[in-house]
Amino acid sequence: MGTIKLQNIRTFSFHGCLEEEGKIGSDYRVDLEIKTDLRKSALTDELKDTVDYVLLNQIVVEEMDIRAKLLEHVAHRIITRIFKEIPSVSRILLAVSKLNPPIGGDVEAVTIEMEEYRN
Repeated sequence: MGTIKLQNIRTFSFHGCLEEEGKIGSDYRVDLEIKTDLRKSALTDELKDTVDYVLLNQIVVEEMDIRAKLLEHVAHRIITRIFKEIPSVSRILLAVSKLNPPIGGDVEAVTIEMEEYRN
């Protein structure tokens, strides 16, 4: 087994329960970690034998572009899509952070983390 991590994927998205958040948007950070078998690609040196991190990034960016009220909802969509499109992924650890959230205080980020295993 092995791990692939995409750290600090940055997006400008429109998530949130407040109507204004859907209009003005915010900066977000996504951290993704997946577990997969890297032994074959380590031997063959072929992209087809591993999980393409370009595809992982594309999934994150595309799902972050679809408005949601809750970070949990967008995270669930990302996880579901990765499992659907990449059968070799066995585990996903995902963190979605809203930077400088509008919560009436000096808070750098609010983060949710979800961890899922393939059934």
